[in-house]
Amino acid sequence: MAQYNLKHILCLVLTTIAASPYGTMAIDYVVSNNAGASLGAARFDKEIGVEYAKQTLSSATEFIQRLFQQHNNAPEGKGVQTVSMVVENIDGVAFASSNIIHVSAEYIERFPRDIKKDITGVLYHEMTHILQWDGKGQAPSGLIEGMADFVRMKGGYAADNWNPPGAGLDWNQGHEVTAHFLNYCNNIKNGFVADLNNKLKTGYSENYFVELLGKPVTQLWSDYKAMYNNKNN
Repeated sequence: MAQYNLKHILCLVLTTIAASPYGTMAIDYVVSNNAGASLGAARFDKEIGVEYAKQTLSSATEFIQRLFQQHNNAPEGKGVQTVSMVVENIDGVAFASSNIIHVSAEYIERFPRDIKKDITGVLYHEMTHILQWDGKGQAPSGLIEGMADFVRMKGGYAADNWNPPGAGLDWNQGHEVTAHFLNYCNNIKNGFVADLNNKLKTGYSENYFVELLGKPVTQLWSDYKAMYNNKNN
């Protein structure tokens, strides 16, 4: 009887994994604090920690794959096997390169508010860069950064100092300006950002906006700005 129950439970688990459209083979997450005796390193250990960072990377991956409707190991995914996060003594905030997320210890030290919440948002942003497509290097950097901040925003981790919706001078200005615009587009067609990311696997064209939404991106930007009385700051 016990043997039957064990087999039955195992069958249910395997069925659940197979049925999940965004289930993935596990990605390994490696987090290290290489900032020595710096105050930022100490604050990371005290207020964030290695285990929380690993959990956040895992949660961010699952969220991104649902939002982008992509399976890590399916044709539309990137087949990432390992993601590393390193806290180190560098300038800026963070950047991702070759499946490694580099985070500034100085930024962690100096951030004046809830650093745990902010770094969670940073990791959602950087994890997006690892999993998203970039049009084989042809897509505008502002669009790529805007998609990453779109993910951060949809995850509930928008930064406190972001500009509000409607701000900005151009649709591909980047970061939260583009993120808010992409959210507008996604509200026109649910799943737009996922579809756009999928198209970016093979290249980039502004005509993708026409194909997906029926209007040129310049017209979409004008419509979006009109909603907010053409706010420019």
